[in-house]
Amino acid sequence: MLPVEIIGTGVYTPGEAIGNKELMALAGIEFDAEKLENKLGIHKRHNARLRGIKETTADFATRAGLKAIEAAGIDPQQIGLIMVGTDTPEFITPATSILVQGRIQKGEKWSSTFDVGASCASFTIAFDNAVRIMATDPTIEYGLVVGVYNMPAFIRDTDAFGLSIFADGAGAVVLRRNPEARYISSQLLTDGTQWDFIGIYAGGSRNPVTPELLKEEKQGLLSLQPLPGDRNVRLWPMVVKKLLQKAQMDIAKIDHFIFTQINRSVIEKVMDELQQPHSKTSYVMDRYGYTGSACVPMAFHHAVQEGRIKKGDTVIFMASGAGLAVGSNLFVY
Repeated sequence: MLPVEIIGTGVYTPGEAIGNKELMALAGIEFDAEKLENKLGIHKRHNARLRGIKETTADFATRAGLKAIEAAGIDPQQIGLIMVGTDTPEFITPATSILVQGRIQKGEKWSSTFDVGASCASFTIAFDNAVRIMATDPTIEYGLVVGVYNMPAFIRDTDAFGLSIFADGAGAVVLRRNPEARYISSQLLTDGTQWDFIGIYAGGSRNPVTPELLKEEKQGLLSLQPLPGDRNVRLWPMVVKKLLQKAQMDIAKIDHFIFTQINRSVIEKVMDELQQPHSKTSYVMDRYGYTGSACVPMAFHHAVQEGRIKKGDTVIFMASGAGLAVGSNLFVY
C-alpha cells in the first residue's frame, strides 16, 4: 500500500448544458435522441465551441484544478507535482500540464509537470503514476492530477455521431502524502495493435496538417474501423478480477466502482457480470455526455458530493480507451 490519499476534488464544464433537441438545432444535425438517452444514457452535454465560448483544454483543466485545490484547503504554491491526463491537449508541445502549472503557480517553482496521453484511460494512469512518484519522493507533499477532454474541438461539423456523444469537461483531484493513507494497487492493460480503430491521426509527425489533408477531411477525430461492440463488457470484469487478485482482496470489500462513462447499459451489464448491485456504481453521462479522460474524476467528484462515496470507502476506478489502453486504481478514499 502507498501512503497517498485524495483530499479534494473539482469539476469544470464550459457554459450551459446542451440538451439533445437543442444540439440538433445548434449544430444542424440529426440523430436518434431516444436511443442515445435509453441506451447510452446521454441527455445533455457541454460544448464550448457550440456555445461560442473561447475556452479550450488548458482552460478547463486549470479551472477544475483550482476548484480541487480550494476544496482541499491548501495553497497552490504547496503543490509539488501537476499531471494532466488527456488525449486532446492544448498543443502538441508544450505539455498542457506546463500551462496549468503556470496559471496556477504563476511562475518558476520547484514543481514537476507532465502529461499522460493514453486515450480515455489517461486520468487513471496519471493518477497511478502520481501516487507512485509521491510515495517515493518525500519532498512532494501535495500533487494535482487533472483529467480533461476537449474532443468537440476535433469533431467535424457534419459528424452527428461525434457531436452527440463527445463533450467538454475536466475533473481534478488533489493528492496528499499521509502515512495512514491506503492506495492499494493498480492494474494496467495495453494492446497497441488496435491503434487504427479510432483516433486523431493528423497533426503529428506522420501526418502533418496540409491543404491536401484538409481537403480530404482527414483532420480531427476519425473512425477508421468499428470498435468491437462487446469490448468493455469483456475487458472491465476481467481487469477488475485481475486487480482484486493482485491485491488479494474479495470483491465484497469494494464499496464503489467508477467506470468510463461512455455507455450506461454497458456499466449495468458489467455490474451484473461482477454480481454487484447497481447502487455501488455512479453515472454522470446523463448530465455531461462523454467526457473521455475527464469522466472518471468527474463521476468520482459527484459520488463524493452526493454522499455515495464516503471517507474510508474502498473504491475502484476503471477506464479504457482507444489504442487500446486500460487503467485501473484500487484505493481507500
